[in-house]
Amino acid sequence: MEFYQKTGEPYLDGITHLILYLMLIHRMSNKQQYCTLGLFWPGSLCANMIVFVPRIVVGKYGSEICPAFWLKMPFLLVPIWGTVFLFSRPRDMPLVGASKAECEQKKALIWSPLDLLFVVYLVAAMGSTIFKGLVSWCSPYAYMTEYEPYLKNLMLLLLFHTLPMLGSFAYGLYTSGCTWMLDWTVYFASAILQCQWSYIGASLHPHTAEMYRIPVTTLVPVLLLNLLYAAGPVLLILHCKREPDYFLSISPVGQSNNEKKLN
Repeated sequence: MEFYQKTGEPYLDGITHLILYLMLIHRMSNKQQYCTLGLFWPGSLCANMIVFVPRIVVGKYGSEICPAFWLKMPFLLVPIWGTVFLFSRPRDMPLVGASKAECEQKKALIWSPLDLLFVVYLVAAMGSTIFKGLVSWCSPYAYMTEYEPYLKNLMLLLLFHTLPMLGSFAYGLYTSGCTWMLDWTVYFASAILQCQWSYIGASLHPHTAEMYRIPVTTLVPVLLLNLLYAAGPVLLILHCKREPDYFLSISPVGQSNNEKKLN
């Protein structure tokens, strides 16, 4: 185990992901719904592996790959399979009356303060992602040296994957009937938590080179902003699950009472 701890990456797999595995097994064995929890697992692992594995292969130590590296292949391939499987199966949709959902979906965004607040947050997060992405591309601006020196290691994933998703969620809050919001917010939030956990942890870890740590003078604001960046998608999940009426597609008029639920 000591060899793997030096050449692998067991800290998160051995704690958070192990707990997720046990919870999934428990829910499956009891024939309970597990789609939401299941999407949380591949989102986190995929965000980890699509950065970790390619960086090892193309990095300067790519010619020194140890046999333990190949233990990562199941952790890359199985989450991809799990993602395809979970998104292709029928959703665990709540049973909500069509009239109630139709009433919610007729509301303008301005009359739904919480939705409006999330849209503002998502737009702000998009602006932050664009700004950090441009700064990390060898910009002469001093933001990286004064605030987030470790930023470049994270921004490739955030700029090309996170930015489109943030825009999609803002659209989903503005447009009613976007049932995909109920699943994709879960997958996205787990990926963001994985990214931010790794980024913040690496930026504060004593083994990280001094030049890559967050300066003490800017530690509090940078830490708070990054925690907010991670917490927003989680809060969006809770909002979508707690008030799903706006995101459900309404059944056509004329169905029987038993069918007059939401797809």
